Parts: sequence; structure tokens; C-alpha cells
Amino acid sequence: MKLTGRLSVLCKELESCTTFADVGCDHGYCTLYMLESGLCRTAQISDISEKSLKKAETLLSAYIAEGRVRPVVCDGLAGIDSQTEQVLIAGMGGEEIVKILSDGFLPPKLLLQPMKNAEKVRVFLLRHGYALLRDHTFYADKKFYDVIKAERGGVQEEYSEDMLMFGRGNILFPSADFAKMLERDIERCRVWQESAKEGRAEICARLQKLEGLYDETCRRLRGH
Repeated sequence: MKLTGRLSVLCKELESCTTFADVGCDHGYCTLYMLESGLCRTAQISDISEKSLKKAETLLSAYIAEGRVRPVVCDGLAGIDSQTEQVLIAGMGGEEIVKILSDGFLPPKLLLQPMKNAEKVRVFLLRHGYALLRDHTFYADKKFYDVIKAERGGVQEEYSEDMLMFGRGNILFPSADFAKMLERDIERCRVWQESAKEGRAEICARLQKLEGLYDETCRRLRGH
């Protein structure tokens, strides 16, 4: 099974568990990885669209026939067993992820990949007793992604305002991928600054923050 760069990174972050669920599972590749790697006994795959879920059902048909995979058409966690040990929610907006968790239940282990508004996901998790074990940016398939790995009831680390906004791992252990993302965001901010008719003060403040963080990131990557 050949995974995309994004899914390859996500799969490496998944842990061994008894029960696993992939919410908004798309083709079901992450669930197949879990099963083929012996990382879970049973799994649930879900999507709000019956048509979309069919793709994963086709891929996992043998495991469904064995009773090891249960497909369910549902909104968020509505049809997922509340005793599920580890839940993956990837490829959705941060606000949507927060809504899914708010409307559903809080699993012991979460692997989340918000497409935007990752800071809102961090705030929600910390407020609900999760320790954020991994929280960083990676570059794959010509895009930047945030990945957040959380465990309920673990020891919470202190999160500064910058860590909430950009990710704790990016601030403490910056990577070349994070530096590249900052470069992109700085360039975007400069374009906005030139064309903006309103809100220039906010854009300038954002640009100053990004440039300062970029300089610090580069300095740390150089080992100075």
C-alpha cells in the first residue's frame, strides 16, 4: 500500500490500541495501515456521506467480512462506539474538529490534523484535560499541515500564546518545514499589507510577529 506523504506522516503517529476509529475516513488507508500493521484489533470507519464511505468499504471489504471493521454513516462521532480507545480525525477544519468532539465524546487518545484554525483545537484539548504529546507542522504533497497527538489525563505542559498559535513543538523544537511555512506566511502578509485598505495595523503586527519568529527559528536551526 503506497501512502501519500501526508498520510504516511499521520500513520507513523498512530499508536497500538484495541479499538480504533477513523472519522471522515476518505479511502480508509489509515485504517488499513492500522490493521495490516497489527496496531488494532477492531476498527470503525465513518463518513457523513454514504457515497464517500463506499470507497473505504471497498478497500476494507475483507476486514468488514471478518467483522473486524464496522462502517457507519454518521455525523462526526454520532455513530462511533464511545468506548473507542483511539480516534483519528484528519483533513477537516479546526472549528469542525472542535464541534465533532463537543457534540460527541472525548476519546482517551486522539490524532488530529486540522486544515486550519489549529489554535482553536489546542485550546479545546487543553481545556478538556488533554496532554498534547506531539504538536508540530510538516510539509508533504506540496502543502503544510499541522498534526496534534493528544492523550486525555496526561501531564499537561505549559502553553504560551505563541505555542497556542503555532504549536508547541514548532516553538521549542523548530524544523525546516516550520521555517518554510513562516517564509510563506511572511510573503502572504507582505502582499496583504501592500493591498489592504483597512486593518493595516493588524497586518503589520502579524507581520512583525512572523518575522521575529522566523529569525528566532533560523537562529535555532543554525544551532546558535
